[in-house]
Amino acid sequence: MRTSANAVISQCPIETVMHVIGGKWKPLILWHLMESTKRFSDLEKDIPEVTQKMLTQHLRELESDGLVVRTIHPSVPPKVEYTLSEYGITLLPVLEAMCNWGTIHNQKNYS
Repeated sequence: MRTSANAVISQCPIETVMHVIGGKWKPLILWHLMESTKRFSDLEKDIPEVTQKMLTQHLRELESDGLVVRTIHPSVPPKVEYTLSEYGITLLPVLEAMCNWGTIHNQKNYS
């Protein structure tokens, strides 16, 4: 049951995780932010298949869920950077487990 734009109440924790980081792009965005703070254009280069619209939407959702921090530096033009929040860093073991499983799956099925 959804209670707000970014809150989900569910008895199933997997459903909650899938709501927060599910989709094609959110795990990749988080994975690239794990490396370092990135500008929007850096993320576009890191994930060339994502459209600007989807990248913007997912970054906003991740920010709304408290996983990503958006920092605007006053300059001309304004410089905007994205980084994982402290709360977002708690997802690193989940992302690493996904990466490890994906590696094993690829080796099993494509070698």
